[in-house]
Amino acid sequence: MKILVTGAAGFIGFHLSKKLIADGHEVVGLDNLNHYYDVRLKLDRLAELGIDAMEIAMGKAEMRSKDNSFRFVKTDLAEESKIMRLFAAENFEVVFNLAAQAGVRYSLEQPQTYVRSNLVGFANILEACRRYPVRHLIFASSSSVYGSNQSVPFKVTDNVDRPISLYAASKKSNELMAHSYSHLFQIPTTGLRFFTVYGEWGRPDMATMLFADAIAKGKPIKVFNHGEMSRDFTYVGDVVEGLLKVMQKPLVGEAENPPYRLYNIGSHAPVKLGKFIETIERKMGKEAEKIMLPLQQGDMKDTYADVTELMNDFAYRPKTSLEEGIEKFVKWYKEYYFDVV
Repeated sequence: MKILVTGAAGFIGFHLSKKLIADGHEVVGLDNLNHYYDVRLKLDRLAELGIDAMEIAMGKAEMRSKDNSFRFVKTDLAEESKIMRLFAAENFEVVFNLAAQAGVRYSLEQPQTYVRSNLVGFANILEACRRYPVRHLIFASSSSVYGSNQSVPFKVTDNVDRPISLYAASKKSNELMAHSYSHLFQIPTTGLRFFTVYGEWGRPDMATMLFADAIAKGKPIKVFNHGEMSRDFTYVGDVVEGLLKVMQKPLVGEAENPPYRLYNIGSHAPVKLGKFIETIERKMGKEAEKIMLPLQQGDMKDTYADVTELMNDFAYRPKTSLEEGIEKFVKWYKEYYFDVV
């Protein structure tokens, strides 16, 4: 199939694109290569997908891999005319919208960035899917939407009307926007609430990278809520397998029921932050100096995904243990940064 992956130079988008290419699909990857974190990491991901990262860095807006299995387009989702031209020219069968301004804490500093990318940008994707119909739109939501929810494990049927960050509010808004377009225009749409994805080529602002980097450089790490918070850490390979399973089964709408579904995608096995850090220390072969701090504004104390519906509907089974996932991450980290412990 011809597939669009937005956020293709990002963490999950890169891994998904790589697997789609390996499975024989024709992939168009879109990314604006913003400076939220080191662009060199994004360019290196693109190089792994067969793109001449140097030419992109020098300002080239479009490039193909040598085998033509992957085409990269540098543009911003908020640029409506460019998005519409892309959809008109390509006739996509499947769209994965993984592009977004990420980060809970950054949303406290740069709120307008979230409005432009996560709201305006997603509205453009929805409108493009209306004008140029696709077989299936799959979009990324987040466990952050659960906000101050006290019921565990988190179920998609739980009330999520109390977000505690603008990032979470923007993701909840995406779910509502997608539902309305699916209802009005019968667009087969699936939303996935991601739970703390980690693994090779991860974002530098995420806990796994922050902890490994600090340990390697002998710097202290900040441990919020004194390590007593827990997260449903999910290995990126398991997330990609879930995305591929979902892709194959778009929902068919019936009368008043739009072809819209929403799922959690996680490991269904939350881990205390303290244990997570201990696992990284063990794999890195070095203990971290820790600075214990209270829970930070905008952060959730615990996350725990109920993935029963995803398991029942798509036979989704997260296979990677925390030990195995962290070992794979640390191996990549040491090879990529090559001068670490």
